[in-house]
Amino acid sequence: MSEKKQMVPKLRFPGFTDAWEQRKLRETVNVCSGRDYKHLNKGNIPVYGTGGFMLSVDEALSENEDAIGIGRKGTIDKPYILKAPFWTVDTLFYAIPCNNISLSFVHCIFQKINWKKYDESTGVPSLSKTSINGVLIEVTNLKEQQKIGAFFQQLDDTITLHQRRLTHLKKLKSGLLQKMFPKNGERIPELRFPGFTDAWEQRKLIEVADYRNGKAHEKDISENGDYIVVNSKFVSTNGAVKKFSDELIAPLKKGELAFVLSDVPNGRAIARTFLIDEDNKYSLNQRIAGITPHSDTNSYFLHSLMNRHHYFLRFDDGAGQTNLSKKEVENWTELYPSIEEQDKIGSFFKQLDDTITLHQRKLDHLKLQKKALLQQMFV
Repeated sequence: MSEKKQMVPKLRFPGFTDAWEQRKLRETVNVCSGRDYKHLNKGNIPVYGTGGFMLSVDEALSENEDAIGIGRKGTIDKPYILKAPFWTVDTLFYAIPCNNISLSFVHCIFQKINWKKYDESTGVPSLSKTSINGVLIEVTNLKEQQKIGAFFQQLDDTITLHQRRLTHLKKLKSGLLQKMFPKNGERIPELRFPGFTDAWEQRKLIEVADYRNGKAHEKDISENGDYIVVNSKFVSTNGAVKKFSDELIAPLKKGELAFVLSDVPNGRAIARTFLIDEDNKYSLNQRIAGITPHSDTNSYFLHSLMNRHHYFLRFDDGAGQTNLSKKEVENWTELYPSIEEQDKIGSFFKQLDDTITLHQRKLDHLKLQKKALLQQMFV
């Protein structure tokens, strides 16, 4: 009786009460090997690898049976559904569900499994058919499988829709940053708000903003502190990672920019900016500069212009730790329009960034919701 209770998920659809059964994965799927495709001609059959679609050929390994792709070598923890007909390369297994096993249901199980636990290599992550086939899982009857599979398929479709919208917005922003700021050698952008015709003027950062360095205060950092420490990790994640300080060291004011001066080789934080949204909330850490725009400089315009600018990135050779100096930052020269046009551009990009942030939060929430439901709706 106690064993049966253990084989029941916490959350179920109404009408299902039977205990789930434990099986080895080989009893639910037939794991097949991918093969080299280079001898094939071009065609309409998609070829998949561990990273997804690669190209199309004129033959299929699976003509009519859908399957789940799971990496044999390299990326081993990103299973995804393969719709027939398809071909897979030799680094990607494809697992075809057995009779009375729902594809969407077993795909959820594949996503729940910690595949890295079954890694058989000391170098590039690797799985074998033996290790996959021997994994113990719990399954229910086909009717409940179909209910669960359909539910998660709908959730995955919603996640994909939000991901596409987010990707579109990011591409839109990237394109507009190219069009709404002058290209090299020009003083007028390709795209402008109505009423603005004057050429932009070249200025150094020192002419449009004040610069100051942060301070080392690791000894003041505490989980129970009242102030957010602005360091490179905080800036690179757009405020997603927080550390707290007992003291307000080098306090940042609303409208200031926190600018990353130092980063590890091939890091992602160097020359990133974070726009401060509130007075006396953030404590400026070492190797982060505080940039205070002058009254004739719009904070969000400068934030959009300065964030990971190619001028600063050229100092990163990818070999050692990159360290930008005060002089290098203050001497950065760019083109600026009137404060009125800056306000228009800054307001536009703030609204666009807010929309991107909103979609990112929705996407993150959906992914967390899916993760929680995978735990609750499976044994």
